[in-house]
Amino acid sequence: MPARSSSALLGFPPDARLLIVNNDDFGMYRDVNEAVVRSIEDGIAASCSLMTPCPAADHAMSLLRERPELPFGIHLTLVCELPGHPWGPLSGREKVPSLLDEMGRLHTPDRIPELLARARIDEVETEFRAQIHAVLDAGLTPVHLDWHCLADGGREDVFELTAALAGEYGLAVRAWLDPARTLLGARGLPALDHDFLDSFALDLDAKAAAYAQRLRDLPPGLSEWAVHPALGGEESRTVDPHGWRVRRSDYAFLTSPQARELLRREGITVIGYDVVQRAWTTG
Repeated sequence: MPARSSSALLGFPPDARLLIVNNDDFGMYRDVNEAVVRSIEDGIAASCSLMTPCPAADHAMSLLRERPELPFGIHLTLVCELPGHPWGPLSGREKVPSLLDEMGRLHTPDRIPELLARARIDEVETEFRAQIHAVLDAGLTPVHLDWHCLADGGREDVFELTAALAGEYGLAVRAWLDPARTLLGARGLPALDHDFLDSFALDLDAKAAAYAQRLRDLPPGLSEWAVHPALGGEESRTVDPHGWRVRRSDYAFLTSPQARELLRREGITVIGYDVVQRAWTTG
């Protein structure tokens, strides 16, 4: 365990109930982009993660340029779950063959074990740097790094690579699982005190009630929700037939009066990764 609690490392009292609410998948498609921004500006989300290889990444970056105050990270992406709306590596397929399937495409989520078994760490670094520089070259300033569909990067060496890149570029890193959480704690960096929530793991039935109960039950310390809002319009239903209902229900709760009232009543402080970054860069 760290010598100081995560709450203290983040500048809060030890009994504070802290919740990171981070919108993942910014840039996947425009319906997601609009919902991500609204969920932060009009809802309870506090930061987001940008997928630079995706078709709507340029649109997402234009929204960020208009909102320099909006905290965002880079959702490092080696997986593509929408074959009808595909994306590929930014570094060029010829530079990262170990990250691709037999058709020269990024792996789908069901083939993540194959990806992790064959991915060369030097090629992972090549692609991660390409995705980071796509953001920096656009004149934008991220605050953290995390991964799309790969909790803690999926492999210890991928996590360590990402932590090294974060140190190089002055960013924080998301850590959800052990041993990564324990590792960060030993380094005096804030780590989650409780199990994380990926919104795709929630049952769609009575989802708002489940979110509300989780807020009521939120313990002291640092927790995190990774949420995935989208407006749920025609684009969502067309390109994301398996995910749009999850995304629409996330958006509905994040922007609801109920969510804001519960936070107020329970005394929960929602933070974004900009707060975590300060602890990484000033510790």
